[in-house]
Amino acid sequence: MNDIFGPSLRDTVCWLELATGERVELSTDRWRAAACPADEIMLDRCAGPTLDVGCGPGRLTAALIRRGVPALGVDVSPIAVAMTRAGGATALRRDVYGPLPREGHWRHILLADGNIGIGGDPVRLPRRLRQLPASGGSALIEAQRPGIGLRPSRARLARRTRTGPWFDWAMLGADAVPAAARVAGFEVGWLAHQGERWFTELVRR
Repeated sequence: MNDIFGPSLRDTVCWLELATGERVELSTDRWRAAACPADEIMLDRCAGPTLDVGCGPGRLTAALIRRGVPALGVDVSPIAVAMTRAGGATALRRDVYGPLPREGHWRHILLADGNIGIGGDPVRLPRRLRQLPASGGSALIEAQRPGIGLRPSRARLARRTRTGPWFDWAMLGADAVPAAARVAGFEVGWLAHQGERWFTELVRR
């Protein structure tokens, strides 16, 4: 499991550089902080056991546990897992495409902060997510702004002092969510936004 994002979790400034030449600033300060009002859009929908995929430093996993909602964070980064545990939450080092605890029994799967891009295929990943919740469960996903569409790409992480290797990444705009959901066997429960952040719930058909 390659730890691509882990070193950036302690930086204050870093970017995702796309093969197109675009640069997307990563909100590492927000990731390390407590859950913010925009995060509440997803957190308020978590009504039962929740798996936080790509949990990073664990702000959402910890917020759910403080609410009394059973939650587990998973991340390929040992740095992220250590930070999540240090914040009082439970986390395991796991790849979403590998075996995960309690598959088919989660109430919700959480995928925040652009993690729909994991693996470079925002249709393959929802198909994998469909295997994780129980019947009637859902995936709560943070998408990009409308107009982005569905864009598989290559990307690399740029920090102040170095640039990392290229890896597969993808972007899913709010406008492309319904089509990606249908292909993956989900229906869109709702779509909402606060400021520049967009969120959706995908419900198993």
